[in-house]
Amino acid sequence: MYEFIQKFHSGWAYLALLLLVVAVLNSVLGLVSKKEFSSKDRTIALLGLIAAHIQLLVGLVLYFVSPIGKAGLSEMSNAAMRLTALEHPLINIIAIVFITIGWSKHKKATSSLTKFKTISIFYGVGLLLILSRIPWHLWF
Repeated sequence: MYEFIQKFHSGWAYLALLLLVVAVLNSVLGLVSKKEFSSKDRTIALLGLIAAHIQLLVGLVLYFVSPIGKAGLSEMSNAAMRLTALEHPLINIIAIVFITIGWSKHKKATSSLTKFKTISIFYGVGLLLILSRIPWHLWF
């Protein structure tokens, strides 16, 4: 079961990252071109939000069934272990909080410019945080 969850978490990460990149690029292009915020733009941002939340839930399940989660945070002197056990989960939770705040704030915005700007900033910060804490040595 652990291996399946781990592979799903790794595989879903590609889709989640792709959807977040598309959402950020779409909102930046909408901001630069000063177009109207449409239902297509809303759907793209929503798919990025949903993918990020699914990734978080699967990651939390993985953390608590993995040997790292069961062992606790006892080996913090090892940089790779610290990344996997502490930095990756903590920073990614913060990133998804940013993405969620961006989604909530964009719904309250009245102008298209503000909606695109809000999604660009909050999703962009969330995406950068996620990219900064991916254990790249495990991906390749």
